[in-house]
Amino acid sequence: MSHPRNDFPLSLYRTKAESLTKKFNLMNPADRREYFEAKVGREITALREHFKTDTFIAYWLGKKNSGKGTYSKLMMEIFGADKISHVSVGDIVRRLTADLNDPVKKEELLKYFAAHYRGYISIDEAIAAFLSRDTASLLSNEFILTLVKREIDLSPKKIIFIDGFPRTLDQISYALYFRNLIDYRQDPDVFIAIDIPENVLDERMRARVVCPICQTPRNLKLLATLEVGYDQAKKEFYLMCDNPSCNKARMVAKEGDSLGIEAIRERLELDDVLIRKTFSLHGVPKIMLRNSIPVSAALELIDDYEMTPAYSYQLEGDKVKTIEGPYVVKDDEGIDSYSLMAPAVVISLIKQLYAILIKK
Repeated sequence: MSHPRNDFPLSLYRTKAESLTKKFNLMNPADRREYFEAKVGREITALREHFKTDTFIAYWLGKKNSGKGTYSKLMMEIFGADKISHVSVGDIVRRLTADLNDPVKKEELLKYFAAHYRGYISIDEAIAAFLSRDTASLLSNEFILTLVKREIDLSPKKIIFIDGFPRTLDQISYALYFRNLIDYRQDPDVFIAIDIPENVLDERMRARVVCPICQTPRNLKLLATLEVGYDQAKKEFYLMCDNPSCNKARMVAKEGDSLGIEAIRERLELDDVLIRKTFSLHGVPKIMLRNSIPVSAALELIDDYEMTPAYSYQLEGDKVKTIEGPYVVKDDEGIDSYSLMAPAVVISLIKQLYAILIKK
């Protein structure tokens, strides 16, 4: 089975507009607003009008760290958090332990499950299985469905981006009819797959650091902070948190990240199978997002400020100089490619949503 990216021509990802001469700083919220209006203002206006009365359900299909949460947040930034909800199954499951340890929240949870859960094991057995599982174990489909339905019921009806479901091959069948199961009107649904080179995922993991105080994530190679330090003893550079309240705290790597994607190889392979299987389905609209563009086509398709920058560092006396350049990676077919900034990927998402929901 060929990769679904081959069914989506490169021209679909064109963001370059010859009439625009301004270089936008995509890290700046004000510049981002102007950037989106300049590049896809017509589509955004039409979708905003559409969203006054109509919503949809989207299922993210992407490997770990592929950007699902980031793209959801950018859509919320464009259309408003009152219109869009990002439902992360992983976040729901992580919160569940705390909810079960809170008597009031546990009682509310059990009441909801009593009214909505249908499955092959009892509610008590399902919760016991959750509490005793390890991080690699998957929960029952019916248990996950009920948790997601509860999360959606807790907020007014919005556009829903579901992250983390389907996660197994048999959950694809559930996803096909999920909008009916959650009684979410007759909203259209769409599968959104993210095509991202494994080399990018590996770099995101190996170079990822977080602030030990505020937990803000950054990346030594791909998302530098304003100030960088140098550890003479370890002969290595390190990032200092930009949050003023953290007092330039030294950012540190997460345990296990140094192993890169090989630590999650099995998960990545399953995600790839899920994407291919889902894109073979009929009757459901599908969107493909590319995180990278071949170097040979980049000048025609994108502006240089839409390329992800890569950072290196140089010690000059007791100061550290940050050097910025384009981030060139080998994609999964071995082609030299530029990784794209998240707003450039969202441009493609907006164009494809417009074609599905408005243009039809």
